Amino acid sequence: MKLSFVSTLLLAAGISAFAQDALPRMLSVDPLSGKKGDVISVTGENLDKANVDKVFLTDEKNDTPVEVTEQTATTIKFKIPDKAATGVRLAIMILTTGKDAKYIEQPVKIMIEQ
Repeated sequence: MKLSFVSTLLLAAGISAFAQDALPRMLSVDPLSGKKGDVISVTGENLDKANVDKVFLTDEKNDTPVEVTEQTATTIKFKIPDKAATGVRLAIMILTTGKDAKYIEQPVKIMIEQ
């Protein structure tokens, strides 16, 4: 009886050690368009500094890093950089933290005005 209890605990510990942390998820952006220098707010889940290392605007060919001005678990605010292309819709992409960092692009886009 004790052996089965111990093996169950070890199995549970092993599974939790390999469990993946919750991935960041972007759900919406406000405003939907802006000019260079404007502050944009992205809302979602797991967006804090523990999960998101960097934020980019991308057209799937060129990735432009942005300056994050505020970051919480549910919100990232950033400035549209001067280097951002104008007159196009750009996706917001994040780089996760950790050894197995991943680039994540979700269907959250912003129109960059001239």
